[in-house]
Amino acid sequence: MELAIYVVDTFTEQQFKGNSAAVVPLTEWIADELMQNIAIENNLSETAFFKKVAPNRYEIRWFSPLTEIDFCGHATLASSFILFNQFDVQGDIDFVTLEVGTLSVQQLDNGRIQMRFPNQLPDVVKDIPPALLDGLSIKPLVVMKNRQAYFAVLASANDVLNVEYNAELLKLLAPYDLVVTSSCNVDDSDLSINEGNVSKSKDAGINPDFISRYFWPASGGDEDPVTGSIHAGLAPYWSTRLNKNRLTAYQASKRGGILYCEIENDRVLVSGSAVLYLQGKIFV
Repeated sequence: MELAIYVVDTFTEQQFKGNSAAVVPLTEWIADELMQNIAIENNLSETAFFKKVAPNRYEIRWFSPLTEIDFCGHATLASSFILFNQFDVQGDIDFVTLEVGTLSVQQLDNGRIQMRFPNQLPDVVKDIPPALLDGLSIKPLVVMKNRQAYFAVLASANDVLNVEYNAELLKLLAPYDLVVTSSCNVDDSDLSINEGNVSKSKDAGINPDFISRYFWPASGGDEDPVTGSIHAGLAPYWSTRLNKNRLTAYQASKRGGILYCEIENDRVLVSGSAVLYLQGKIFV
């Protein structure tokens, strides 16, 4: 069996930045075990598989090297990029998922791809797991949780950049992952982002509204480069805190990524750029 495969760098305009996802278009679903093995072999944060079910409508599933994931933003962005640019799909795309309903996607006039996610605003946690507190080198101001992850709010962007984590302890939070986040407040007013590089020069790039890092040792790896799905919870939280409906976000991994977020009733719009890295074939 031959399968087409693409690798796309997402939430970036440069190769080797953002988060890489493999995309495997299918005409019929293949065995779950085979999809998992392909994801293990690819060894990227996610491998997305999609199958056309109607014009501009596709079923989609995502696999990390460890397990199937029920909601993935950057691999949805990568799949959309391939459909728009390699399959010449015109108009909006609907992705049918197993766990989070239908995700609608459109390509904006500026070239970015905008995804409509369900609003997954987290709730405050009163009984914080000891593994979370002991697993971070900096104590959070508040801890929240949604269906995907715990949210640890830190005092400053510098804390987000500098916090250290214990992966073995954070594994105990399974099935939940952990995102650490902060607004880019007055103390960090000179923080600027330019294609994934953190700078102290305001002329270096964009000035994000909030910043994050994402740890998921139980589900995929120690730290995810850029996590589109978690912004379905981060954006509505910071929208309320900052009293802004449109926000720019930066995920501060080694590769880094920039996300543009907007709150629209019960939906969170997350937009980003993407660039093709690889096109090839799988022989299985």
